[in-house]
Amino acid sequence: MQCVILAGGKGTRLRPLTENTPKPLIEVGGKTLLDHIVSSLPSAVDKLIIVTGYLGDQIKDYCGEEFHGRKVAYVDQDEQKGTAHALWLCKERLMGHGRFLFMFADDLHGADDIARATSFSRSMLTLTTDTPEKFGIVVRHPDGTLAEMIEKPKHPPSNLASTGVMVLDDNIFKFDPYAKETKGEYYLTDVIAEYAKEYPIAVVEQNLWIPIGYPEDIEKAEKILSSKIGSAVG
Repeated sequence: MQCVILAGGKGTRLRPLTENTPKPLIEVGGKTLLDHIVSSLPSAVDKLIIVTGYLGDQIKDYCGEEFHGRKVAYVDQDEQKGTAHALWLCKERLMGHGRFLFMFADDLHGADDIARATSFSRSMLTLTTDTPEKFGIVVRHPDGTLAEMIEKPKHPPSNLASTGVMVLDDNIFKFDPYAKETKGEYYLTDVIAEYAKEYPIAVVEQNLWIPIGYPEDIEKAEKILSSKIGSAVG
């Protein structure tokens, strides 16, 4: 199984830490975000596709051709045109291989949660939030599959946030990633909405999600991780 990791963002909210270092290589508890993320992946994942952009050569030098026992391929996103654009750059590498894991090189997730997500044909990890207006918000059908996904809604219909980890398959490439543009970018959220109508996506609530957005989040993350020593986290 392949895992697509979007690692091309500039990490502007994390400045000054990201002025000379790409966000995926920022350290939390003595390990880079990429080390935490990749070491949390289930053994079924045997290949990584890392989408690079800002300071991407540093990521390539750090991860090399094999990282945590998994082969690595790199895809360059030279222009920041959004998450759908980034995934479609990987299309040739994913077509014909069925399911794949999709995630961002930003946040930390529990290994058990990721493993549970991969037990479904298609799925997305979610967590209840007190600030739903800041996230992509998920509404479920009665059977627990995705009904609707709204990016940073002014009037949130639920408080269940998508945390960015999804199990998809190559059927997603049947849909137009460029049907809707938002400030020059094309978001995967819009494609997922259409994809889920034909290919149900299980909404899986997770136990651990540590978003890393601002410098102060690093200290918070280190406290959480230190309290969970011995559990399966990165």
